Amino acid sequence: MIYKVLYQELPDEIPVRERTKSVYVEGESVRQVRTKLNERKYNIEFIQEVNDAHLDYEKLSDDFTVENI
Repeated sequence: MIYKVLYQELPDEIPVRERTKSVYVEGESVRQVRTKLNERKYNIEFIQEVNDAHLDYEKLSDDFTVENI
């Protein structure tokens, strides 16, 4: 399963939409994705499971990459 993770790079930063970044991570559950990203010390705002139609749309972007953690 692929998950889209919205986050702030600094763990103590207040979430601001203009500074929110996203990363795509492969995992079996939201918990596993959080565990994989724990070392990066991100301030995770939201983790969303990406369905097939959403994934096809995101693949059209030049910036689309799935992190292999």
